[in-house]
Amino acid sequence: MIDLSLYRPCVGIMLINNSGKVWIGKRFGDKTPVDDAFAWQMPQGGIDEGEDAQAAALRELFEETSVRSVEILGQNSGWFSYDFPPEVQFNSKRGRYKGQKQRWFAMRFTGADSEINILTPPDGHAQEFSEWRWVDADEVPKLIVPFKREVYQQVIAAFSQHTA
Repeated sequence: MIDLSLYRPCVGIMLINNSGKVWIGKRFGDKTPVDDAFAWQMPQGGIDEGEDAQAAALRELFEETSVRSVEILGQNSGWFSYDFPPEVQFNSKRGRYKGQKQRWFAMRFTGADSEINILTPPDGHAQEFSEWRWVDADEVPKLIVPFKREVYQQVIAAFSQHTA
């Protein structure tokens, strides 16, 4: 059994448009370079001390994409977790965490694509992505860094009814 106290608590958002496509962004400004083929991911981020997971998911989505027009479709019931590779673990809070544990939310995007603004995030937040696109759900795990792939497969399976 995994000791989840060693993992940073986070949220992830599977943002789905009305065509059943999933939003992914190309990572920007990583300290550890990532191969372009695996530089894509869904929005995710840390849960602040005392913050509710759903509130964190809505906050992270807004900070990274400027999106507020969503309907929450569901969330996973437990934690999904992954370990950091050594070079990432060293750069992550100075090795404080072994990896991340995540609560994932499926959200329907109810706005127009013009709402999405990744280049100048709101409220002075740092840019997380350099590009974005909508893709079929089964493509997403192929585009993520290998150490996150298993979690992404679990997420896609958990929310597959929303992309059909």
